[in-house]
Amino acid sequence: MSEHRAGSEAPGHIPEPGDRWLLVAVAGMLSFVAMLDMNIVNIALAAISESLDVSAATAQWAVLGYQLPVVALLLPVGRWLDGVGTRSALLVSAGGFALCSALAALAPWASWLIAARIAQGAFGAVLFVLMPVLAIRSVRPEARGRAMSVPATLGPLGAVTGPAVGGLLLDHLGWRAVFLVKIPFCLLALFVAWRAMPKDGRLRALDRRALADTVLVASGVTFLLLSLTLAYDDRAWLLLALAALPPLWWWARGPSGRPVTAAISASRSYPAHGAVLALAAAFAAMHYVTALHLQRDSGFSATATGLALLAFPLGMGVAGPVGGRLADRYGARPVAVVGACLTAAGLLLLVPLGDGWTLPDMAWRLALAGVGMGLNGGPTQALVMSSAPRERTATIASTMQLSRSAGFTVGPALATAAWGLAGAEGGVRAGLVLAAVAACAAVPLISVRGGRSASSPDPKASPQGGSEADPASGAAPAARP
Repeated sequence: MSEHRAGSEAPGHIPEPGDRWLLVAVAGMLSFVAMLDMNIVNIALAAISESLDVSAATAQWAVLGYQLPVVALLLPVGRWLDGVGTRSALLVSAGGFALCSALAALAPWASWLIAARIAQGAFGAVLFVLMPVLAIRSVRPEARGRAMSVPATLGPLGAVTGPAVGGLLLDHLGWRAVFLVKIPFCLLALFVAWRAMPKDGRLRALDRRALADTVLVASGVTFLLLSLTLAYDDRAWLLLALAALPPLWWWARGPSGRPVTAAISASRSYPAHGAVLALAAAFAAMHYVTALHLQRDSGFSATATGLALLAFPLGMGVAGPVGGRLADRYGARPVAVVGACLTAAGLLLLVPLGDGWTLPDMAWRLALAGVGMGLNGGPTQALVMSSAPRERTATIASTMQLSRSAGFTVGPALATAAWGLAGAEGGVRAGLVLAAVAACAAVPLISVRGGRSASSPDPKASPQGGSEADPASGAAPAARP
């Protein structure tokens, strides 16, 4: 094995021949932190509003200020990361994320807090794309299922535990602790990355074309997310989504949008992207409807509701590592299909939900759906990432994360619309039917066999992207030199 020299490899390349599970753990930890931040601040909005003497609508931007740049910048960040060093990008993004957390905690007024959250969202977008890239580049092809299951499981766990963690911090330490809690995790990730990752290239600034594309994508996605977010109170805001079409169409037809669509087409991963979106929407819709029903209609306390809903992440946490091991042994696609079927079954069993149900009645159904999501998450992401052209790994990671983020946003919005159309009597059932239908739709989408097309430039990729054998088949990859 030849000696590695800094800068001698292509950007983003990790040259070690063995599995680097410490780096996979870093990817999982950052996935947990980034998704935790998507929900943990919600619980503190009332306290922020009172402390900084602003309206509830202004305080809401402590959440939107983070979420909007995260989703809006995913695609431009993916294209950018394909040409820069993974180590440098991780150090800058994790360091910037921690710094912005500290600035948000120190905010003396609302404008300071919102600016810190917007900057944190920009760094968060880089972290979201880096997590699957770092996981899949750190292991051999035959270990990808296990590697991808780490961030795929810990990310959603961060999302669902966010309100509980935020509530504890708020009650005992105040709202500023909600921002400070993430800093130790970021510092640990920085230390590990500094020591364990080889130097693999430098960062580069965005050129004018990339900046223009960033503005187009960011504006289009912002219009779309704002329309869905504001439609909770007034459905007329859905018309704002039409404003998203021109900038997104212009970007897709431009010199930066075409490589993104070409990369997805080359990997033939459109169905898997659709499955990621459908399952994320199903999970988000189910969580929104059941939490609202238990507290508002059934009269359960917030604590009892939280304990019942914990059955889902517990099932997911237990099944996630199992799904990764099964995928490496039997192939990612069959394990992902079984997981999607179990999730659909759990959500279908929730549809008859009524006032006479006890918490255990709900808990075992939620646990079944959670087990399915745990089995599905890592293998599905391994399918997507393993089929990526070698030079477009980060681009495919960004499209996958955009699909998941879109599902988390669209799910509650669609559930709210279904609830409103069905009326007060059938609203809960309509929302749960929507969640179950979305989960059922993921099953055939994952079953569609993708893989690399003949036009793909690198049919025999190494662990940096692209598969040496179809990851769905379970066939052993070719031996590496």
